Amino acid sequence: MYRFEHGFFEESAQYVREKSGETPRIALMLGSGLGALADAVENAVRIPYSEIPNFLVSTNPAHAGELVCGRISGIPVVCMSGRFHYYEGYDYEQLTCSVRLFHDLGARAAVLTNAAGAVNRMLQPGDLMIIRDHINLVGASPMRGPNVDEYGERFFDASQIYTPQLRRIALRIASQQKLRAKEGVYYFMPGPHYETPAEIRAIRVLGGDAVGMSTVPEALTAAHCGMPVLGISVITNMAAGIEARPLSDEDVRRTSGALSDKLCRYVTVLTEQIAASL
Repeated sequence: MYRFEHGFFEESAQYVREKSGETPRIALMLGSGLGALADAVENAVRIPYSEIPNFLVSTNPAHAGELVCGRISGIPVVCMSGRFHYYEGYDYEQLTCSVRLFHDLGARAAVLTNAAGAVNRMLQPGDLMIIRDHINLVGASPMRGPNVDEYGERFFDASQIYTPQLRRIALRIASQQKLRAKEGVYYFMPGPHYETPAEIRAIRVLGGDAVGMSTVPEALTAAHCGMPVLGISVITNMAAGIEARPLSDEDVRRTSGALSDKLCRYVTVLTEQIAASL
């Protein structure tokens, strides 16, 4: 049974501390097709999720399913190569475990990446969308259930989840590295199926610029415990109905794989500058 108490999550952190022996400054979460970024971690200690007490297991075949502790450009980091999703059968409340592990390990900011489909036609595959805000109309929250006071207050502000200072850093570095990047609104859908063309038209009317199946539960959890957050969507495809062809996970993996080297360089500099800003 899933328990709502600080000690439950602290057991996970204690196990990871003993394995890694270092306090991370930055936490990185890698989405579908972006796992190659974990190879940029130096002196890596790799811990399968299945070994971590009270943790979840990733069932997405595109996710390595391991925690990677080490350094990027000398900055201590903890990196999740693969995440957990609502569509895997987990409750929203269970999806708090990743960011609460980051918090308990001592990370001072979280960088959450994902692969997303473009709803806004001004975005194209290969672009980065720096998340300015999100829309979550699924009707649930990862903070549902008894509040864990050690992390934050029962009722918390959600108006600045995606930290403006970190967004500015992300946009500046993208410009310096000649990457196409824009700010936008991420629309959360539960999956695992892709959206219908009618849903995409509705999302566009509601103000969504890109759509995906992750990130929002983690971002809300970070906001609850007062952790600065940067959200980055890698646009891997146009959303349903925009192009006259069906969507596939293969397209997602192909586009993100082609960007792998550029994203590694980008995240390396991003990690350095975020760490320097904290």
